[in-house]
Formats: sequence, C-alpha cells, structure tokens
Amino acid sequence: MRAHENWIEAFMHHQRYTESPDSFHFWTAVSTLAGALRRRVWINQLHFQWTPNMYIILVGPPGVAAKSTSIRNGLNLLEGVPGISFGPQSLTWQALIESFAQATEVLELPGAPKALNMSCLTIGISELGTFFDPSNKEFGDLLTAMWDGQKETLRRRTVGRGETVIYNPWLNIIGCTTPSWLKDRFPDVMIGGGLTSRIVFVYGDKKKQLIAYPSEQLRDEEYVKEEQLLLHDLIQISQLAGEYKLTPAAISFGTKWYASHNNGGLPAHLRSGRYDGYLARKQTHIHKLAIILAAAKRDELVIEEEDLREAETYISSIEPDMIKVFNSIGVSDGAKVANEVLALVRNHKEISYKELWKLCFTTHDQKSFSESLKAAKDAGYVRYEGDTTNPRIIYIPQGRKNDPAKPAN
Repeated sequence: MRAHENWIEAFMHHQRYTESPDSFHFWTAVSTLAGALRRRVWINQLHFQWTPNMYIILVGPPGVAAKSTSIRNGLNLLEGVPGISFGPQSLTWQALIESFAQATEVLELPGAPKALNMSCLTIGISELGTFFDPSNKEFGDLLTAMWDGQKETLRRRTVGRGETVIYNPWLNIIGCTTPSWLKDRFPDVMIGGGLTSRIVFVYGDKKKQLIAYPSEQLRDEEYVKEEQLLLHDLIQISQLAGEYKLTPAAISFGTKWYASHNNGGLPAHLRSGRYDGYLARKQTHIHKLAIILAAAKRDELVIEEEDLREAETYISSIEPDMIKVFNSIGVSDGAKVANEVLALVRNHKEISYKELWKLCFTTHDQKSFSESLKAAKDAGYVRYEGDTTNPRIIYIPQGRKNDPAKPAN
C-alpha cells in the first residue's frame, strides 16, 4: 500500500525548505517517476506507442535557482530503486550504445505471447555541455529517435565492438544549463524542429525563497522518514507494468482538444513558425506526462480525464518558459527571418504593423524585420491596408495573390 495519495505532491512537499522554484521540483519529480516507470508501461495506438520518457532541461543563470541541486534530489531517490540503469553524464553516441547494451532487461507480462526485451536508461546531467554537442549531428539524430520511444531494434557499428543490437531502447533525460550556453552553442536552425521540439524547457531566474540553513528548518529524523516513504512508493510505482487505457471521458477530452489544437486554436504567442515542431508534438508531450501523473496517484493502469487535463495544463504552463529560452538563442537573419515574420502574419491572418513588430522585437533587428515585410509584400504574400504609419497587414492565402475584390496596395 502506498504512503502518499500523490507522489509528485509528496516530493514537492519534501523540498519545501529549498530555494529552487516549484517548477524545478515538479519537473524533477516527473523525470524521477519516468525513470522508475521505464518502458514497462505505455499507451498503445496500434501504429505507435506513447511511453513516459521525457527530455527535461532546467534553464537558469548560474548559482541562482539551484538547478543541479533540484535534479540531484530526484536522482538520489531513483538510485534506491532496484533495476534502474543510469547513463553517464559525459558520453558520445558510441558510449550511449554501450550503456544501452549493459542495461538490457526482460519484461514478462501475464497472457502476453512473448517477453519484451528492452534497454532503459535515465541520465541526469548537471551541465548540459558535458553531455551534448549541438554540432554532433549523428548524436543529435540518435537522441531525437530515442525520444519517440517506439518499439524498435537499434543497430550501430563501432570499431571496438562491431555491430551492437539494442532491442527497444528507451531514454529518459533531465539536465541543467544556462541561457548563455544555449545562446552560444545552440544554432538558431535547431529551434522549431528535431531535438529541440522534443525537449521540455523549464526556466527559472530567481530563488523561490531564501533559506540560509536548510538543516535548521527540518529535523534530521523527519527528513529521513519522508525520504523513506517517498522511496517506498517509488519502488512500488516501478513495478507497474502493462498498457495504460484511456477512459471514455479521457478520450472525449483528448479528441476535442486535438481538434481545437489543429484547427486554429493556437495562443497568439505560439503562432510563430519557430514553434511548429513543438506544436506538432504537443499531443505526445501531453500523453507522456499523463501516464506519469496517473502513476503518481494510483496503481491502476488507467488514464482518467483529469490526468489529461492536468497534463495539458502543465505542458501549456511552461510554454512561456520555452519562449524565453528560444528567444535567448540568437537572432535570425535572411530568409529565416522572412519565413518567421510571414508565419506570424499567416497565423494571425490580419495584424497591424506595430503589433507584428512587438511580437518580433526580441528576436529580430528592425532592419531585417522591415526588409522581410517588404519582400513578402513584393512577392504577393501580404498586402497593406489603412494608415501608412501603422497599416493593417493582410495575409494573402495561396492561390489568391491577385484577389480581384481587394487589389494589393
């Protein structure tokens, strides 16, 4: 029997006398639960599966929000769970393959036609730069494929081992970095697709509270007792196995959300083309998180409507953080700027010049912005209406560049 009704809430309560933002503790708890669950649980969609692995990166200035301390509190608990395999913080794709090979386990489910071979790793990274080099395309492609969490066989050939075959690899990552590292090392082209759209970025730039001496706030025996109960539940959660089923109410909610999400129900701050990759994967982010939220509350392999609702709320709540992070990764130029400005106009359909400039102010210089708009107008993708000092910018849908009702200005 579990000691807590909600493991995530209990974990966050355990961190009440730390200085890190609550968001850091929440997403650390999510990653910790994901590491315990592994590929032992999933949501089956016939053509693909949703599994609970996540890539979570805590972002903040050095020494301010205690990023490394936050993730260590979760990883220390996870290390007490039998059967969990961890990958090293600093590695190449070859070393990652080696770690997978050493993490092989077999899951036998009652009634299943055969056992499931899998290799599951959790990696905690105190400094993202020691783990990931954005210029290493092969490693980035491997990480991208691992996030999808599909049942597959991974084959890689190395000089030392020859061909290594990994059955059903599964990778869960939580790490820390600073805005300056992202700005210096992440090329702007990585925004909006590939690996970046699969990462949950959580931003924190100030302490939640000032606690000079945490040991003075809590008795040692109380702290140890809380940790023991958290570990007790985490071990129980790690033994869950099988397919999660969505209730009819959950399916109804998910169906309505999916329709709205794909039919223009985007918030204004996500209408830039740089978020297209993330938006295409938001449904997957939500269902990965829903598995974890459900596992935090109950042993039954059921996704309730409230699990999906909470998952959607939590994912949407960190979108402003994602925007802050993306805005720190340099300024686009040339064709990239033009495409991004045009995407904003297209998604708004109609927007004033000043409103559009406000949306682009933090990511584009004014010269590039103005030239991009002029190029879009000259190419017939937009037209201007109204006051010349602050005209309305109208998107011209494909095939209607010569609209006879409203000729381009």
